[in-house]
Amino acid sequence: MKLAGMDVRDSDVLALARLLRQAGSLDTAERPECAYDVETKLLALTLAERDEILRALEDAPTGLATLRGQLVRDRERWMREGLV
Repeated sequence: MKLAGMDVRDSDVLALARLLRQAGSLDTAERPECAYDVETKLLALTLAERDEILRALEDAPTGLATLRGQLVRDRERWMREGLV
């Protein structure tokens, strides 16, 4: 599945959902879980979801560190461009 424009392995999508649940982001956790269940290829994320994912990935496991880095870079670029 693609998240934030990156390919994320199925096991990492499920690990992300688990971390989001542990962080209390239940609604955001449901999105990748449901997308995984129906074999979604591309999951668009809202700004709020991206922020919740960043918080859940503060100590990102190896498989999700690249996703976290991409989300950080996107946020920084959008802030520079005045989009956020």
